[in-house]
Amino acid sequence: MMARNDPHANGHQPLARRIALITGAARGIGRATAMALAAQGATVVAADIADTTNTAETIAEQGGQASALAVDVSDTGSVDALFHTIEERHGRLDILIQCAGIIHEKPLLETAVEDFDRVIAVNLRGAFLVGREAIRLMNRNGEGRIILIASDLAYFGRETFSSYVASKHGVLGLARSWAIEFAPAILVNALCPGPVDTEMLGAGNMSSEWRERELDIPLHRFGEPEEIAAMAAFLAGPSAQFITGQGIGVNGGSVMP
Repeated sequence: MMARNDPHANGHQPLARRIALITGAARGIGRATAMALAAQGATVVAADIADTTNTAETIAEQGGQASALAVDVSDTGSVDALFHTIEERHGRLDILIQCAGIIHEKPLLETAVEDFDRVIAVNLRGAFLVGREAIRLMNRNGEGRIILIASDLAYFGRETFSSYVASKHGVLGLARSWAIEFAPAILVNALCPGPVDTEMLGAGNMSSEWRERELDIPLHRFGEPEEIAAMAAFLAGPSAQFITGQGIGVNGGSVMP
C-alpha cells in the first residue's frame, strides 16, 4: 500500500495499481462507482448478472482500465468462477465494492416465500459469498478494502418492504463483524444510501406513492449515483485508513444515527 501518512502518494491517481472489483456495475450506483474508481487509477473488474461491456468500454474511452465479467452473486459456482478469473488475470484483489442488489415492495401477507428467498439470496447471500472470496484473496496480500452497499433502511423498519429491510440489516451486520474479524489488515465498511435516482426506485420496483414519500427528507431530493460513488471511492482510498466497521449514511438526512 502507499505510505500511510501520504494521501497524495500517487498524485491525482490515489488508487493506481489497485485491482478493484465492483459488482452490480452495469447500471446505477455500481456503474458510477466503477467509473469513480477507474478515474482514480484503479484497474476495475466490472461484474454483474447483466452485461457490463458498456461500463468497461466507457472507462476505456476515458483513459481508464476495466474488464467486464458476468456474475450471479447469489450463486456459489458463479462467484467461484468470477474469483478464479480475477486471480488468473490479476493475481490479487485490493478493493471490493459490493453494489449488486434488488428491492421488493409487497405487503407481508402477500409475500411468497420465493419472494423473500430471492431478496435474501441477492442482497445478503450475495454479499456473503462475494465478500468471503474477496477476503480469501486479500488475506494473501495482508491488506484490502471492502465496502458493502446497505441502505438507510438498515436502521429502521418500513411497511411493505420487510424482505428488503431484513436483507440490508444483515449486510450491515456482515460489515461490522468482518471489520472486527479481519482488522487491522482489511478495512470493512458499509454505505447506507438514502433514496437514489436509479432504476431501483422506478415504477417497476416501487409504487409511485412510496417514490413520493422518499422525498420527505431534509434535503428534499433524490441522491445521484455519483454521490454514493464518491464516498465509496473515498473509503477505498488512502485517506480512509482509520475507518472500519462503520455504516456511513449518504442519505440526504433521512437517518441521523
